[in-house]
Amino acid sequence: MSDTRHDLHHLLELMAVLRDPQQGCPWDVQQDWDSIVPHTLEEAYEVADAIERRAWDELPGELGDLLFQVIYYSQFAAEEGRFDFHDVVDTLTAKMLYRHPHVFPDGTLASRREGVSAAEVQARQVHSRWESLKAEERAERARAETHSVLDDVPRTLPALARAAKLSKRAARVGFDWPDARGVLAKIREELDEVEQALAEEERDHAAEEVGDLLFAVTNLARTLKADPEQCLRHTNAKFERRFRYLEAALAAEDVPLPEAGLAAMERHWQAAKRHDVPLTESPQGETRP
Repeated sequence: MSDTRHDLHHLLELMAVLRDPQQGCPWDVQQDWDSIVPHTLEEAYEVADAIERRAWDELPGELGDLLFQVIYYSQFAAEEGRFDFHDVVDTLTAKMLYRHPHVFPDGTLASRREGVSAAEVQARQVHSRWESLKAEERAERARAETHSVLDDVPRTLPALARAAKLSKRAARVGFDWPDARGVLAKIREELDEVEQALAEEERDHAAEEVGDLLFAVTNLARTLKADPEQCLRHTNAKFERRFRYLEAALAAEDVPLPEAGLAAMERHWQAAKRHDVPLTESPQGETRP
């Protein structure tokens, strides 16, 4: 490996070469706006996963993979004469300067205050100003058009994350429960409707009601100021940790998993809940590879 420390210029040059129809990579040349979107979403989740696992040694690579997605889109745009990566940086910098007048009074980097710590800026005022400026930007984009407060909530977001954003937008204009008790009542109502649909053997209706139930639970997370996507990721990790414990315990008893039976599985599941062992640790305390 070379001792050269690569920079952004090298990365942009690399992408241009990869996309070159004559000397580039056939796979990269075939990609387009739509084909890269699933990879972008996957890379974003891998960044979140590395952070939640505190896998700091993996994080530079994961962040690089995510940055590479931005480089991809910028290259597509440059090839089509729309914009390039430098326009992305310029647009982002200008937007951040505009949204932080408490830090950049005249909207330039040169106006940065000296000797003022972030702790001295009231978080509530900053958040309020941020939301106000974003609302102004949305209003400007929607001028002379039919406008909804739900505009620009991306349809490509995972359903759980999009539900949280949709309900948050509606809550900003007063379409919300007064407190968490109201959301709990809605959850019970939706659960009753699921049970009724199942009792009537209307599976399609039951599936629809499950969607309503999930949306109501998402609202509860928002009311608690919790990110529902993160809540579910933590539960997924907890389930995986405990199920792996169950598998290892049955293997230690030389019992094949499909033959264990629900009673034995439940016994080890309860033991896993009591111990709640780390993901890489077996019931005997041995570390698995």
